[in-house]
Formats: sequence, structure tokens, C-alpha cells
Amino acid sequence: MDCIEFDDVSFSYPPVEGDLDENGKQVIPAPVFDHFTGTIPAGDGAFLTSLVGPNGSGKSTFMMLASGRLVPQSGRCRLFGHDVARLAEEEKNLLASVIYQNMEFESDESVDRLLSYVYSAGALKGQAKGIRASSSDLLAELIDVFELEKLLAHGLRQLSKGEIQRVLLAFAILYGSPSLFMDEPFFAMEESQKETALAYLKEYAVATGTAFFVSMHELDLSRKYADKVLLFYPDRTIDYGAPDEVMTQESLEKSYGVPVAMLKKQEDMTREGLKAASDAILRSQGNAGPGIKNGIKNNG
Repeated sequence: MDCIEFDDVSFSYPPVEGDLDENGKQVIPAPVFDHFTGTIPAGDGAFLTSLVGPNGSGKSTFMMLASGRLVPQSGRCRLFGHDVARLAEEEKNLLASVIYQNMEFESDESVDRLLSYVYSAGALKGQAKGIRASSSDLLAELIDVFELEKLLAHGLRQLSKGEIQRVLLAFAILYGSPSLFMDEPFFAMEESQKETALAYLKEYAVATGTAFFVSMHELDLSRKYADKVLLFYPDRTIDYGAPDEVMTQESLEKSYGVPVAMLKKQEDMTREGLKAASDAILRSQGNAGPGIKNGIKNNG
């Protein structure tokens, strides 16, 4: 049984009202996936898969289809053998947890109450032990790993973007789904916190068999922590394999359309931009595309 299977999948986003071309006609978005077929094998040692490629290349849509949060216009998406589009909402949640890009919350509930609720409401039912020998409870372990102790009494709307992301990572793990799909989950986090989080995700994946699919801009982190990489290209093909097999200089330049040296500069600029956005949010709170037509090319 494959972990993820796309069988002749076509998907397009609906037209945006008022989005007109130069002739005043409604713009019809091109398909993101056009008769796309590909599989991600189960049991090949890939516990943490990083999705790499430029914005608009289909990474987020791939994860949303695979997790059942989007439904294709034609074809089928299967996760662990299940046709996710046919599952009830609770069944989807129990099969796959999702961290969406730049999630917003209206809740004023305290972090500790929300963590306890997610832990008890999910598949683990508040009874899982930590994966480390010194830990008797998963919740206590995650509070320590993601540095949440000082946040427990605060409401979500009182937190910075980086703090929210750390709480979201804990939510996703505490719910206990066998697969987790994370779209830019390390947004606005400190570099050391990103490394700590990724090291723990790998540790947790190995200990539990959980499949993580993570989209992130930091290529160095993908090389260092990912077991496998999905590299998305402008010509709508996707490579799949180990980081050293897939993330070659030639492949990255083909994917992003710029020299690797320039790509590194863009990555650094992106980090600066994310930090600036996070700092602006803190100040305001008063606190210091086109279709993928070919299948996945399996390089490993």
C-alpha cells in the first residue's frame, strides 16, 4: 500500500470574481494538476518528506489534495489506501493533520487548555507517552521541546507569529494522526527553534512511523533533515528521492530559474522579510498555478 497515490488527478481553482484580463473577460485559472499520476511509496524509509520549489509550483495544492482538504475535479487521491475525498470530516482529521500556511485564530482560550483539548480529542486520547526515555507524557515533552511553558497561560491572539507556529506544531503531533501535512510551519520562528523542531519531528517520525510532509523555503534545512524530497519544476514535473539525489545544483536552478548562488541570496532575503513581518505584527499588538501533467519521477 502506497502512502500517497494520485490517479489521473485534475484540479483547478475556481475563477476569482472581478479578475479580468486586458479585454475585460473573466480570467480562468489554468489547472494546477492536469491528469496527474504519481505515488509516494510507504515503507521506503521516508519519514520526513520536504516539498521544495518556487511559489506557485503546486506544493500547497499537492498537500491539500493528498490530505483530502481539497477535492479534485477528476481522478482520485488516496492516502494509505483511502480515497480521502470520500471520507467524513472526522475520518480525514484522524488520518491526516494539516498546518495551513499563515493560520489565523479568533480563540481567546489559553494555550494550556487548547493543548489539553487537542490531546484528548484526537487519536491519542491524552494517553501517549513521550518518545524519549526520560519522558512519561507526550504533552509535557512537547511543551519542553517547543518552548511553550511561558505561553501556557496566554490566549492564542496574544502570541507572536513564531509562538503560534510552535503551538501549532504541538497541536498537530498531539492529535495523533499517522500523517501530518505542514505548509511553511516554521514561519517567523528563530533559526535555532527551526532546527530543534525538525530534529524532533525526525525523532518522532522514526519512533512512531508518522509520515511528515513539510513545505519550507530553507534549502539547507531540507538537505539536513529531510529523508526524501519532492522537487517541483516549472515544466510541471516532480522529482522524488533523497536530498543529495534530487537537490543538485542543476536541478535547483532548473526548478527556481536562477543560479544557486542567487537562490541563496533570495532565501536570506525571504528570512529577513519573514522576520520583519513578524516584528511588525508584534508592534501592532503591543508586544516587544499552471498544470502538473507528468507524474512523479522517482529518483530513490
